[in-house]
Amino acid sequence: MEDKKRLNILITSGPTRGYIDDVRYISNKSSGRLGAAIATEALKREADVTMAYGTGSIIPDVTCLGKETGNRLTLIEIETIQDLSKLFREGLQGKVFDAVVHAMAVLDYIPEQPVEGKVSSHSNEITIRFIKTPKIIKLIKELWPRLLLISFKLEAGIPHDELMKRAYASLLKNKADFVVANDQHEILGDKHPGYIINSHQELVATCNTKQDIAERLIDIIYSQTNLILEM
Repeated sequence: MEDKKRLNILITSGPTRGYIDDVRYISNKSSGRLGAAIATEALKREADVTMAYGTGSIIPDVTCLGKETGNRLTLIEIETIQDLSKLFREGLQGKVFDAVVHAMAVLDYIPEQPVEGKVSSHSNEITIRFIKTPKIIKLIKELWPRLLLISFKLEAGIPHDELMKRAYASLLKNKADFVVANDQHEILGDKHPGYIINSHQELVATCNTKQDIAERLIDIIYSQTNLILEM
């Protein structure tokens, strides 16, 4: 009889913030709904899930899945990119994961130096200098080089062929195993088209909703890691 093992998966989800001063920040449109759907699907299939989510993000509703399911979910709230980096380097040090689904919308640019206190509102305009943030996804591969990594590439209003090309380029750059390509202009309500590409530049799945994406990704993770689902 084959040994059974729980899949152990790390999911990042939701928005990040970059502070301008003590009360103002920039962020992005991510709601975390997709990440929550992926986590919920993984929990339904008996996986252990650690979920790092941005402040204000949707998280899985474990009340409808049962107490035992909730015991397999670890929720960690983060706010900034610095928080996420610290979590990876310190909070999760020594943890072993089979796969990481990096769905969090990490800001590419943040204010260079947040102002202490509050910027005065008397001026007609203010100038803020933004700096590029480090690629957190590269830290994932640095800390866990052997795990299965699924990344995301979101663009807005570009031709489909170009979307696929950019998604694959990001997969190679980040040393991911699969990438989910999305176009913001196609996402509306329950409609959330996603195109899953592997490291051979093959389109392995075309999805229409967040739930479709969640189911296909968990299928892929179980298949690629050769784990047997506990029933």
